Amino acid sequence: MDSDSERGIGRRRLLRWGGLAGAGVVAYGVSPATGRPGHAGTYKSQPDRIPPDTRPGGAYDRYIAKLAAEDRFSGVVLLSHRGRTVLSRSYGMADKEKGTRNHEGVAFNLYGGPFLSLSIVQLAQRGEVKLWDTVGTYLTGFAKEIAEQVRIHHLLMGTSGLSFPEHDHQRVFGSEQEQLEYYRQYTRQARLVAAPGAGSNKPGWGAEVAVQIVEAVTGMTFWDYVHEHVFGRCGMTGSAYYTRPQWLADEHIAHSYMKQADGSRVDAVRNLDKGSTHPGLAGQNNARNFVPDGGFVTAPDMVRFAKALYDGTLLDPPWADVYTSVKAPNFRGSPGFSTYGPPAHIVAGQWELSRGGIHPGSCSHWSIYPDTGWVGVILANQDDIPLQEIAGKQRQAITGTSPGGGR
Repeated sequence: MDSDSERGIGRRRLLRWGGLAGAGVVAYGVSPATGRPGHAGTYKSQPDRIPPDTRPGGAYDRYIAKLAAEDRFSGVVLLSHRGRTVLSRSYGMADKEKGTRNHEGVAFNLYGGPFLSLSIVQLAQRGEVKLWDTVGTYLTGFAKEIAEQVRIHHLLMGTSGLSFPEHDHQRVFGSEQEQLEYYRQYTRQARLVAAPGAGSNKPGWGAEVAVQIVEAVTGMTFWDYVHEHVFGRCGMTGSAYYTRPQWLADEHIAHSYMKQADGSRVDAVRNLDKGSTHPGLAGQNNARNFVPDGGFVTAPDMVRFAKALYDGTLLDPPWADVYTSVKAPNFRGSPGFSTYGPPAHIVAGQWELSRGGIHPGSCSHWSIYPDTGWVGVILANQDDIPLQEIAGKQRQAITGTSPGGGR
């Protein structure tokens, strides 16, 4: 691995994704190691070329249309190059009862958003936290060994060594305060079962603990902090940590449709007594949270987030390096590398930052290719979406690799 790779996805290089093209430097195909054109990009001989598979009518577009026709996709896909939309497609219903169709401006329940770790790094930039501080520096009520040994760095890396009891997934929260108090008490039941930093994210990384550090330092709920310091700064006007009542009332928020044992799908937010039948989420329903986990985002807003991450809007250049740089091989059993933000992979000679996953009745995947300026977003609002397969097709369209390959 060259010296630039060892540093991770350097801010100096990331800025090339859009900011320098107008100054006569070609962003597509710039070498991350040397700064010279002609090394990193798959289409390095034609820096401005848009791969045909990414265009309307191309292979990726036809693939998504086929899935939708087979009732295997409901949602939005978007491909953007240097901030310009190349492909945007919407299928299915955002709210079947009201007859509202999915469209680019609809917000979907996001899995594994990058906003928590980003918030911590923002606070570190401002000198309000130190990444090597322990949990006990900011929070009380934890066992002594946790308070004194588990550090913020461990929480962000998934190497805290913490184990938590099973959540009460059947509980329906009636207010923000009730939900906040539940999680405050829940995290204090944590046990330290492995040495912090030992190299494994099992059996839990403690996101709820990191959330409470943000709240303790800022005096705001985590949701309010993200609204002001992330969504507000990026111009993500369609995205928010909406409450359950807002989810019911706002027609621009896609309802999540959970598959049931008889093959039918039910609206999660209108059927709090129903749960997922997915093996890893059995009985769960994210709408039981007063503020559902992950928040809600629109596809164009995720493109705005990508741009803001690299143009100084969210973090100063050195701190953007801290957020996106590779820290270690991925401990989660998949190829790639761990960062404080989304996992990083090397695909066809360029970096890919990506994260995906499922909530009951919804799923999401988003990818950022900082060397070439591509962003891919997949947002869906029903179960049984072949998310991994779609992500592979998206990667193939952008990079020219085989689905799931090139890493």
